[in-house]
Amino acid sequence: MIKDLTKGAPLKLILLFSIPLLIGNIFQQLYNLADIVIVGRTLGVNALASVGAVAPLFFLIMFAVTGMTNGFAIITGQKFGAGDEHGVRRSVVVSTVLSTIFTLFFSVIFMILMKPVLLFMNVPQEIFHDAYWYIQICVFGLITANYYNLLASVVRALGDSKTPLYFLMLASVLNVILALIFILQFHWGVPGSAVALVLSQTFSVILCLLFVKKRFPILHFKKSDWIFKKENRKQDYEFIMEHLRVGFPMAMQFSVLGIGILIIQSVCNTFGPNVIAAMTAALRIEQIATMPMLSFGVAVSVFVAQNFGAKNINRIRYGVLRTSLINLILSILMAVIMRHWGTNIVGIFIGKEKTAVINLAHEYLWISTLFYFFLGQIFIFRNALQGMGRTIIPLTSSFAELMIRSFAAVYLAVKFGYYGIFYAGPIAWVTASVVVSIGYFINIKKLIFKEKINRHIAS
Repeated sequence: MIKDLTKGAPLKLILLFSIPLLIGNIFQQLYNLADIVIVGRTLGVNALASVGAVAPLFFLIMFAVTGMTNGFAIITGQKFGAGDEHGVRRSVVVSTVLSTIFTLFFSVIFMILMKPVLLFMNVPQEIFHDAYWYIQICVFGLITANYYNLLASVVRALGDSKTPLYFLMLASVLNVILALIFILQFHWGVPGSAVALVLSQTFSVILCLLFVKKRFPILHFKKSDWIFKKENRKQDYEFIMEHLRVGFPMAMQFSVLGIGILIIQSVCNTFGPNVIAAMTAALRIEQIATMPMLSFGVAVSVFVAQNFGAKNINRIRYGVLRTSLINLILSILMAVIMRHWGTNIVGIFIGKEKTAVINLAHEYLWISTLFYFFLGQIFIFRNALQGMGRTIIPLTSSFAELMIRSFAAVYLAVKFGYYGIFYAGPIAWVTASVVVSIGYFINIKKLIFKEKINRHIAS
């Protein structure tokens, strides 16, 4: 179950670790694809557009929560790599408390401000009602999504990428079944899809908790793990701040990415339901196409975190460079696949008779696939930096990406219409990849130099 990634062939470990992640990420996207297939085929283009119009808002909220929990898990992984079992349990406790507070605060704020936010996003009036209730239900169930992401992140930090996969697969199947029941039998429409999503995530969390309790002795908590004593106030404060120094910038980084997508969607919403539906379908398909690259990135994050805790800097450099090469090959392969078959896949999901939507999706994919190389390198170097606890450079790259994405979306949309939106994301990928790549090589060079100095002093 638990896997020590500080020993053994780095590339082999990363490959084996990433396979369950890839399968899990694909099933994660089935949550979204279930919305497209079921909503798009049974309720029509407007219903699909109502889901797509608010999807970036949901992603923004989820990105913030996921970024925070992933950041906390970096500390957990470092403690595990250093052989500190008490530190692992204490890290999980701190992560649970902080993420719960953060998620509840975020949920309440967004539920109160939802209507003004949707108006700001230019959600068309004809799809406003369905869009509003879909996103409200999703935000209401955000706490269960937080607990699943936290549990999955902790288990992955301990070197187990398989366990979260099993429960995600079950939850994905349940999500599809419930969505069909709520939409076709109960006639709940678009909100029914959101209810299915929340209930399936809740099911996944319950299973994960039961399994972790039974199979992970290192996570069998003692009373002392939960108690914050006055005499240890300074030490506890430093430990909490250690988590926040990694978790908060990662939450900010993920949020910034979400804001960029939100801005693009706000501009996209002004072009009507067909463009919204086309972007929704194309982006969901593209997310699956880029899953292999993303999975290697997550695997690198865990690998780097454990080895950073164990002070194996040269091992980090070797593993990251080899995985970067794999992502280069994957980016070319997935671009070829999407350019040849991506449009057909879109047609399968939304119905081949919707030619206007399919043609728009085809135009987007024809553009974005040219830039997959840059996206693949972002996944590797950004996650490597985060695994070392170096969050400032990834955060900086996210702000740069936000500025470029926002400028391109607004300016190019005025000049070239919806084609401007199609280019906004890819241009931002180029910018972010340059920042994180340079940042990684500077940091790894400094760490190797520091290691040589320490070795020289020790000898």
